[in-house]
Amino acid sequence: MNILLLGSGGREHAIAWKLTQSPRLSKLWIAPGNPAMKDLGELVPQVDLMDLDAVVSLAERTVADLVVVGPEDPLAAGITDHLTTAGFATFGPTRLAAEIESSKDFANTLMSDFGIATSTSKSFDDPEEAKTFVRNCEYQVVIKADGLAAGKGVTVCNNLEEAETAIELSMVDRAFGSAGARVVVEERLFGRETSAHAFTDGITTRHLPFSCDHKPVFDGNTGPNTGGMGVYSPPGWLDEDTANRIQSEITERAVAAMAAVERPYTGLLYPGIMVTDAGPKVIEFNCRFGDPETEVLLPKLRTDLVDIFDAVANKRLADVDIEWDETATVGVIMASGGYPGSYEIGKPINGIKSLDQDVEVFVAGAQERNGALVTSGGRVLCVVASGTTVDEARNLAYQNIARISFDGAHYRTDIGKADLGHGV
Repeated sequence: MNILLLGSGGREHAIAWKLTQSPRLSKLWIAPGNPAMKDLGELVPQVDLMDLDAVVSLAERTVADLVVVGPEDPLAAGITDHLTTAGFATFGPTRLAAEIESSKDFANTLMSDFGIATSTSKSFDDPEEAKTFVRNCEYQVVIKADGLAAGKGVTVCNNLEEAETAIELSMVDRAFGSAGARVVVEERLFGRETSAHAFTDGITTRHLPFSCDHKPVFDGNTGPNTGGMGVYSPPGWLDEDTANRIQSEITERAVAAMAAVERPYTGLLYPGIMVTDAGPKVIEFNCRFGDPETEVLLPKLRTDLVDIFDAVANKRLADVDIEWDETATVGVIMASGGYPGSYEIGKPINGIKSLDQDVEVFVAGAQERNGALVTSGGRVLCVVASGTTVDEARNLAYQNIARISFDGAHYRTDIGKADLGHGV
């Protein structure tokens, strides 16, 4: 098959890496991709993924049998609708289905209507009304930009001052652009978080292993939220009964709910979950693979990824049995100095070729200069290691990440540490 993969981050690097292991793959194009992917497929760096007509033209030029959409922005803009109308099989939800991520207001209404457990919430278009509401709240709150904000539009507030500052930042200062013009004020949930990914063609759902992301920038879950500083899988603390409830009462119920509201969902559905004393509750829904979750999940996949994507896009997922390794995986993000705030780019990256053979590096924020990789983003790369336990995998990941360097690099040193003592 000729496959066109859209995206340029660590998530897409991991997807491309897995796709190239398929005997069904004839040719892989990656648009725009990044230089670390050039050995996996042909890069098309000049394409703007938000120019939907240009993407369709690229699919035509590459004679794509399948288009795989990585990031959420083109999904929210309707790239799947454009591609399918033009006759291309596409892995990824339609614009209306992608609103489960692109509009938290829509997602919260859906969950309320179909009995999917989540926190109490209220949406606001006026900052003063939002501030008045939080001043009278009897519970701690989370302030979320209603639209897409690259994982940074969420503020978990410890007090009223932080809540009011978050509202001001989003709605008045427009720190997240138009995505923050409306905010959702939610009751803060307490417990342990897990990511629950699932493939679905709108009829059949196949669940991926659970994983745990670390959003705050510093050790001990301190500092501002980021797009994710590291992840591990599986969470040894997650019991089978709770896992089954997440799959049936949240993920599968959401797929059925989307069909019921005539927004059939196909692609990858990823609810972020808080396991509270009252049971699992949804923090948010995502309409695509998580990043960096993808980087630790795909190394565990035994089944041909082309078979899965093809089956989802053509409503044949029931015909595919999906198998996973029972190994543990840990991925650690190396970020530019200053991230998630302002940071400098163009720093030479050293040491990637010195890693152990069974350790993978997936690159997100890098470009090529004079034949060498230099930093070009906030989250630069993800170092992924496997082991029989999370402890073993994290030790191997940190042994190898110590061999990589670039000016200003920083990373958390406690990814997976909270899961120590749990086997696979």
